[in-house]
Amino acid sequence: MTELRIVTVDGEAMLEQWRYVHNVTVPPAAMSPAEARERSARYRLRNAYLGDVLVGCSTVRPPAGEEGVATVIARVLPGFRGRGFGTALYENGLSHARVLGAEVIETCVLAVNEDGLRFAERRGFREIDRYVLGGERDEWVDLRLAPAATGH
Repeated sequence: MTELRIVTVDGEAMLEQWRYVHNVTVPPAAMSPAEARERSARYRLRNAYLGDVLVGCSTVRPPAGEEGVATVIARVLPGFRGRGFGTALYENGLSHARVLGAEVIETCVLAVNEDGLRFAERRGFREIDRYVLGGERDEWVDLRLAPAATGH
C-alpha cells in the first residue's frame, strides 16, 4: 500500500503543484506564479503525495498579533477527498503551528464549500466571520478552533 507523504514545497516545480491544488480547490482565489512565490516567502507551504501522485496541499500562516493566531489550511483535490488526506494535512499543519507558538488556530473556507465547512466543524472549528472581499462576489468563512479542541 502506498503511503501519504507530506513535504515542504521546495523549488518552482513543487510550487507550481501547490498552486495547481490551490487554484483547483479555491478558484475564486486563483493565484499567479508570482503570487504563489510571494506566499512561499511568508508561509509554510506543503504538498501531499500518494506515491508520486499529487493529492493535496496545505498552508500554515505563522502566529501573529497579540493572540498569537496562526492559520492552518488543508486542501485536497476532488478525486482524493474522503480518504483521510485532509485530516493528515490538517494535523501536520496544526502541529507545525503549535511548534511556532500559536495560541489560537484559525482557518478560512470558501462558503460554497460545504464539505470544507463540515470538515472544519468536525474538528472543533466555529465560525467567527463571513465576508466578501472588495470587488468580488464570493463569500468566505473564517473559523476559529474552540479552546477545548486546541489542547491549550
